[in-house]
Amino acid sequence: MGLTTAQKDILDKAVEALHTRGFHSQYPEHPAPAIYGETADADGKEAFKALRKKNFEELKQEGAISWIGEEHSPYFDAPVGPKYPAFSTEELINRAEKAFHSWRKVSLDDRAAVLIDALDRFSKRFFENAYATMHTTGQGYMMAFQASGPHAADRALEAVAAGYDELSRFPSKTTWDKPMGKYNLVVNKEWRAVPKGIGLVIGCSTFPTWNSVPGVFADLITGNSVLVKPHPGAILPMAIVVAEIRNALRDAGFDADACQLAVDVPSAPITKELAEHPKVKLVDFTGNSEFGSYLEKLPKAVFTEKTGVNSIILDSVVDIDKVIQNITFSVCLYSGQMCTAPQNFFIPEGGVKTPDGVLSFDEVAQKFADFTNGLIDNPKAGPFVLGAIQNPNTGERAKNAAKELGGRVWLETRTIENPIFATTRTQTPVVIELSSADKDKFATELFGPIALLIKTKNTEESVALARELAEEHGAISCGAYTTDEAMKEHIADQMSLAATPVSFNLTGGLFVNQNAAFSDYHVTGGNPAGNASFTNPGYVNGRFTWVGMRELA
Repeated sequence: MGLTTAQKDILDKAVEALHTRGFHSQYPEHPAPAIYGETADADGKEAFKALRKKNFEELKQEGAISWIGEEHSPYFDAPVGPKYPAFSTEELINRAEKAFHSWRKVSLDDRAAVLIDALDRFSKRFFENAYATMHTTGQGYMMAFQASGPHAADRALEAVAAGYDELSRFPSKTTWDKPMGKYNLVVNKEWRAVPKGIGLVIGCSTFPTWNSVPGVFADLITGNSVLVKPHPGAILPMAIVVAEIRNALRDAGFDADACQLAVDVPSAPITKELAEHPKVKLVDFTGNSEFGSYLEKLPKAVFTEKTGVNSIILDSVVDIDKVIQNITFSVCLYSGQMCTAPQNFFIPEGGVKTPDGVLSFDEVAQKFADFTNGLIDNPKAGPFVLGAIQNPNTGERAKNAAKELGGRVWLETRTIENPIFATTRTQTPVVIELSSADKDKFATELFGPIALLIKTKNTEESVALARELAEEHGAISCGAYTTDEAMKEHIADQMSLAATPVSFNLTGGLFVNQNAAFSDYHVTGGNPAGNASFTNPGYVNGRFTWVGMRELA
């Protein structure tokens, strides 16, 4: 089989991008008709509608004990529709183990060829997957298309490239020749990259594809079989991906059970049962810290992305309006339901320095509230940037935040109408002022549309608090605004000690929420927000073991 010329070119460019860290994208992120075809969007919408009316049989996972699924759209306030094949844990494990013993013997080039083929197949369903993502997560259309489609596929390809690079960086055989004086000791040596076994990838409800495909493709490229366990509220996006992986495996003559979909419903969860099974050797998880910490204690190779407390540090700016516009967009984007969304905005009590003088704390806070409102009330932007609230508890958290936290409320949370879906579950950001003395109130993640403006003594205290929170509770992102080079270096130094990446002085079209495949490491693995980073070498090296064989020549 092997890699085709086109596939080898894709892989080589991806590996090169890993090393150069420059811009690289295999899958265009803009849903333009000129790129994907004049009818691609309409066809995708119709394909999604068709999926809602039937069992998701295209997986061809035969012998299901039942068909289940309880996904609910936060846009049209109704069940999404599809049912998925359900199996006992032992049946899933037995099939995965059988497939593992054939898949692990497949050559690296053949594995890479199958996975690149799977991504090509998936790319033809980006629009269908966008609607599936919208109606399970509440993301706006553009985010759903990009994050669950091209960006997810790029992250998957990144994992394939990283695994391929690590598995091919050392020779598989050599002749070892040691001079011994009167004779040479000659030994034939061979090394095998032995995969760990069965992997389990546990998905989340807000980014079911983007957060899951790195682990799935990292497991498969390194020779492991994998069970894909989506969040019960967002199954369909990953079901589409798994279906295309299975199609690629089957058409190449391999056992499709090297990748299986494992589903459940909230009333009968199977995640712990799968994770604790002795034959599951690898676990990838995105979700809350409590469950992630439980998984990290299991005697397995575990890769987690958990919750964190993300900060923005305001010190000095060139253009305050451009800064506020940028950070309030980050707050509104998908109603704050992103692991990289900022929560704590540290502002000195003496104000923020600008070329026109110092802007007081209250003036900055008022601009924050006004710009947030301006975006929300823009009928061409607000409803689509905010999207919908995936979990009703997230909306309730925002509604109750002012009462539970106290502090001055600069902007009340409210609901807005979506011009396309009248029943959309919405909740706009609430903006609350606290002081640095209220650390017990802002030291935990308040997931959703909640922005805390925290008054500090000075920027030094802002930095110290941001670092402390990252070290103790985790952080995935941090933003900082300063025109002082010494302060910039201080922030970079302190936050790097807390293993937290910093985005400096962002304005315009780049936001602290965003990470780019092949260039930005997502989660560092160095603070409590997670123990892994995709995609660095450790993310794939932990999935296999080098084992040596030797024999006298």
